[in-house]
Amino acid sequence: MSFDLGPESAQSGRLNCSVELQEYLTVVQRGLKAITGKWKGEIMCLLSEGPKRFNELRRGIPGVTQHMLAAQLRDLEKSGLIIRHDYEQAPPRVEYELSDAGKALRAVGDALHDWAKVYTPDFEPNRH
Repeated sequence: MSFDLGPESAQSGRLNCSVELQEYLTVVQRGLKAITGKWKGEIMCLLSEGPKRFNELRRGIPGVTQHMLAAQLRDLEKSGLIIRHDYEQAPPRVEYELSDAGKALRAVGDALHDWAKVYTPDFEPNRH
């Protein structure tokens, strides 16, 4: 699938392709935005093992700061991919788990994994 960004589309701000493909791309980009971001993949991976508390996630992701983890958890919750459970007790306890939408991403991840194994076998991050 290719999107022609000719001079007409640059002026109008629209891709030079069908409305259906433009709508398709918009939806795909919305989905990608929900799952991309520093540490979101790692968070989703850990939560696929079951509910976790904040500090369990923090310990499970070397290098993540408390501030960044909290921000990414808020984004994932806002996107409907995780659920935050607040338990009324002392001391306060909060757990995070994948929502049904988050669990459904496993099939997407599996498909991307299979694709990447076939089409990016020698991928090196800084290779041109």
